[in-house]
Amino acid sequence: MQLRSLLIRLYLAHGMTYGGCVRILRAQRSTADLVVAAAKLADLAQLSVAARAKFMQDWDSPRLQKVLDTHQHVAILTILDPDYPPQLMASYQPPLVLFISGQRSLLKAPRILAVVGSRQASSYAPTVLKQLLPALATENVAIVSGLAAGVDSQAQALALQLGLPTIGVIGTGLDRVYPRGNDALQTNVSQVGLLISEYPLGTPPKRYHFPARNRIIAGLCQTLVVVEAREHSGSLITANLALQNDRNVLAVPGPIDAPLSVGCNQLIAAGAKSVLNSRHIIEEFLPII
Repeated sequence: MQLRSLLIRLYLAHGMTYGGCVRILRAQRSTADLVVAAAKLADLAQLSVAARAKFMQDWDSPRLQKVLDTHQHVAILTILDPDYPPQLMASYQPPLVLFISGQRSLLKAPRILAVVGSRQASSYAPTVLKQLLPALATENVAIVSGLAAGVDSQAQALALQLGLPTIGVIGTGLDRVYPRGNDALQTNVSQVGLLISEYPLGTPPKRYHFPARNRIIAGLCQTLVVVEAREHSGSLITANLALQNDRNVLAVPGPIDAPLSVGCNQLIAAGAKSVLNSRHIIEEFLPII
């Protein structure tokens, strides 16, 4: 078994943790004879008693083999692969395994802009997007977002209309759609652009999936723009993750009495660049002379 195959099996096994996978990779990356026995892997992973029991039970189980068989024809990107994006590698808790569908070459897009915003977008959001995105179509910029309701979906639908490369990072398995009604959009992204998930096929949406999804968006981009955001919103979490990754963070200003502009205005007050036109975004991708 190769190390890459071992990583995928570990990732899909019950009881194995992110930290456990990392410890096993570190221990086995420089050895020719891989450890594949469940007990020895659990030792290397330093699993808790409960996690160890779950892992030992699942490692050679029919369930795990069935899951592996189900994913046999799914494109998988691992942290060991040569086309793993370097900017994602350098981000907070880089994903070890990603399931992907679509144009894998978009992982190498030289300019990736994250566009995020409120799920309960106002009429201001599509107006802003129509002002900002069209000019990017001639600047070799790819759009990444989370295919969530509101700003995310609006940005990715407009990107498709404009012929902008688009990457969707979702919080379910590739075969699930959330929110309902995004079926056509998600299918288009997976065919024309690139659809990415950290979760195996069949995984339903869960609340904690979305902050985890946000870190991937923040890790893939070089620049992130927040279109609309409430105070303490998920969009601000993504913006903070991008700042931790030393990415450019921009925000669209709005009325001081508009609840959906509070987060953006706070970002600008804290030092984020104010976006008034598409040129303000393009400038972030220009080399520093």
